[in-house]
Amino acid sequence: MKLIIGLGNPGREYSGTRHNIGFAVLGELARRNGINFDKRCCHSRAGEGRIAGHEVALAKPQTYMNLSGDAVASLMRRYRVKLSDILVVHDDLDLPLGKIRLRANGSAGGHNGLKSIIASVGSMDFARLKIGIGRPEPLDAEHRDVVDHVLTGFDATERNIAEDAIGKAAEAIEIMVEQGLEAAMNRFNRVETRPVIE
Repeated sequence: MKLIIGLGNPGREYSGTRHNIGFAVLGELARRNGINFDKRCCHSRAGEGRIAGHEVALAKPQTYMNLSGDAVASLMRRYRVKLSDILVVHDDLDLPLGKIRLRANGSAGGHNGLKSIIASVGSMDFARLKIGIGRPEPLDAEHRDVVDHVLTGFDATERNIAEDAIGKAAEAIEIMVEQGLEAAMNRFNRVETRPVIE
């Protein structure tokens, strides 16, 4: 079984924000594969099903981003999976808006959700799919606060780019489940979803 975890914050006030793009990818993946988030367990909303004939569990932790590791550790115990069987989907400030990138492992890179997961599972050796949200642009000679940036939604132009990336990310996960992480990395790490806003 593959355990695919999308990071975000619970609650309507966070729906559609940049920080919740991991939730959006899981929602699109579930829609494409007829999976329902009908379970409440392990501090998460979860659903089980099949992608390309392979058994998967999808989960959206409900712990808030900074405590994502509590949910991930609990989910791993419930589904009896190893680190090599999980994929964490999350936003990334250091990637341009709309770009996606798969990685086999790595540091938290300043992402609080990843920091929590690494602390809870005791390792950085798990795959992740990063969705670029870009860094905030200067506003009137001042830099927009990063926290404000990740907790705001996309404007109309950005939304089109983000929706493209969400669809591409769901496709990348399907390829990873069917053909393996390396095949998905080879195919998607070189693809720009759409031109980046200048």
